Amino acid sequence: MKKSFKFANVFAGIVAITALSIRDAPAHDAPSVEYASLGDSFSAAAGVLPLVPDSPLICTRSQRNFAHIIANRRNYVLTDVSCAGAETADLYREQGSGIPPQLIVLNDRTDLVTLTIGGNDQAVFGTAATGCARELANLPQFENPCESFYGTSFVDSIKSTTYPDLVRALSTIHYAAPHAAVLVVGYPWLVPESGDCIPQMLVAPADIPYLRNLQVVLNDAIRQAAEATDSIYVDMSVASDGRDACQPRDRRLVEPMLLPTQFMPLHPNLEGQEAIAEEVMKAIDE
Repeated sequence: MKKSFKFANVFAGIVAITALSIRDAPAHDAPSVEYASLGDSFSAAAGVLPLVPDSPLICTRSQRNFAHIIANRRNYVLTDVSCAGAETADLYREQGSGIPPQLIVLNDRTDLVTLTIGGNDQAVFGTAATGCARELANLPQFENPCESFYGTSFVDSIKSTTYPDLVRALSTIHYAAPHAAVLVVGYPWLVPESGDCIPQMLVAPADIPYLRNLQVVLNDAIRQAAEATDSIYVDMSVASDGRDACQPRDRRLVEPMLLPTQFMPLHPNLEGQEAIAEEVMKAIDE
């Protein structure tokens, strides 16, 4: 890891004064790990029940999101402020009534920060998914109606606006939590590289590579922002390859547009959250 955990550098030393003092010395618990989970619906696990009690309903924050899975397995002290719909700006501003800026939970005692962020900036994910479904009606006229309509607008927006916003966000997290390791997670694949994904996804077959490339560009922007800020990028591309929303129920990590098994389509299911947790823990242990 580029930045070691504060707790990983702590070691216990016993000074042998007498054999009796060694035998009678009280046991000390290992220092607790202060863990903060930030970010959007992929961090919150929107759609995975049950929800965290007393959390804002709009955040759809699950008790089984990847941060809770990690904290439970490793006995970390978790503060989870992830919230569905969060953009990078919501790290600094109120996302809605009763939802304060996410960064206020960070301090110099924070050891670990994880987040997914960037997909909601300029509404890239939402507009692309719903827009491609809408443009499907133009399929007889255009083989790839979504790409024909939107062109490079999403990619241009990611490169010109989302990337610098990600750099600013990650830099500010480091400033607010100077001793923390900051892990930013890439988005798992929503669609395969190519193929027909109807009816799971209302996207023309020729537009599947277009949506896939959009994710490639977004995840690459997240990775570059992580490198620019001494953060750690958790790559989900291998773990989620072949397990996108177009796959059968027992294979996919992300739920499809039509007939999802949870109330939030196009988001990781419980298996997806567990897969993210595994990749994050691997990054922690490196």
